[in-house]
Amino acid sequence: MRCGARVGLVKFTNSVTVNRPRSEVLASLPAFENIPRWNYAIEQTRKIPEGPVGVGSRFHQTRTLPRRSEETFEVVAYEPEHTIVVRGDLGPFHGDIAYVLESSDDATALTNTMDLTASGPLRVVAPLASSRISNSVAANLDLLRQILERGGAHG
Repeated sequence: MRCGARVGLVKFTNSVTVNRPRSEVLASLPAFENIPRWNYAIEQTRKIPEGPVGVGSRFHQTRTLPRRSEETFEVVAYEPEHTIVVRGDLGPFHGDIAYVLESSDDATALTNTMDLTASGPLRVVAPLASSRISNSVAANLDLLRQILERGGAHG
């Protein structure tokens, strides 16, 4: 994990190994409607409009933490069986979230990189909160890993 130290920046990387083939893991990642199952801060995520996921796909979600808010994000990069990157307003931050998959045998390394910028008063304290935010994201990824290993996250 690496954390940003400049004012307003929050950057970190977390990885988990999922004991499932890469194709199964990537089949589940773009099903962002499942985010509330593994991210305790999200109440609902829906695609607008419905249809297949690809570059340009947009999602709207309701966040409950750190405060209730509505946010949108868009898929800005999508390489089947390897990478998906989303960009948008995510709580008090704006930025990119990348998911990169690498496989070996029947396991998949899922690496999540967050590159976010805080706005408003949070800009000053955001770098100090990086490790706490990273730990929360790591816990969410571990829950996603558990769901994927049980075969229960497909969209």
